[in-house]
Formats: sequence, structure tokens, C-alpha cells
Amino acid sequence: MSTIDLTPLYRTMVGFDRMANMIDSAARLDGAQGYPPYNIERVADDEFAIEIAVAGFGEEDLDIETKDGLLTVAGRKTPAEDAPEREFLHRGIAERGFLRRFQLADHVIVTGAELRNGLLRVELVRELPEAKKPRKIEIGAPTKGVKPKLIEGSADAA
Repeated sequence: MSTIDLTPLYRTMVGFDRMANMIDSAARLDGAQGYPPYNIERVADDEFAIEIAVAGFGEEDLDIETKDGLLTVAGRKTPAEDAPEREFLHRGIAERGFLRRFQLADHVIVTGAELRNGLLRVELVRELPEAKKPRKIEIGAPTKGVKPKLIEGSADAA
């Protein structure tokens, strides 16, 4: 990944230096946090999936947790005590422990996870509460059962 010079942001964004620091640190972490590789897929308008390549890990080696809008996927490979000692000529499958974090948007929840053929697939859905959903307002439609308030005078003065 190429490096990006953020010094112009520091000169022009008074009071936003914390945000520029976050962008800078995220750019640095992106290259360092390459294991395990993952995909984020939009399945439908409000459905998403994260696929993580976890070759060599079983269901008992993986932990998935959500807390305060943060999805954490951890893998810890515990060597079996009865496994024979192996001598590798080349070791390309890492099988090292990892910790992957994903910041979830508001109202996004995890609906399930599945491990198949070395890929961990985590299903996500955005469920907006009724109060947050857009609603259509008709122009000129009378309000049902609500009479306008009378500020001054009497009702028969009209």
C-alpha cells in the first residue's frame, strides 16, 4: 500500500486533528493486519456477509463475539497432545492465532456464522427500528381524529 501524506489535513482542519490521526493510524494498520484475509459482501440492500479464510481452524478453535457495535473474530489453534511430531519442508498454512475486528454500523446485527471448506462466513443484517424508517407524509391529508387547537376566541365566533 502506498503511503499518503496527511500533513495538509493538519494545517487546514483546526480541531479535527484527532480524526486525521485516526485516518493515519488506520492507513498504517491496513498493511500490517493482513492475516487472515477476508471479504465483505453485500448480499442484499440490508444484508451483508463477511468471509474470513481460516484454513486449518475448526469450529472449536474460533470465537465470534459482538459488543457495542464491534464484531470480534478470534482464532486460537491448540495443538492436540496426541498428534505426532511433524517435520515440514515448507510451511505455507500459517495456523497462527489471530484477532480480527470489524466496526459495525448502527442497527447491524449478526444473524449467524458457518464454517465450510476453510472459510468462516458471518451473516449480518441491518434492522432499522420502526421509528427510524422513512415514512410517507401526504400533503393536505386531514389528520384523523385530531382537531386543531383554538388559540383565541370561541369556536362559534367563526
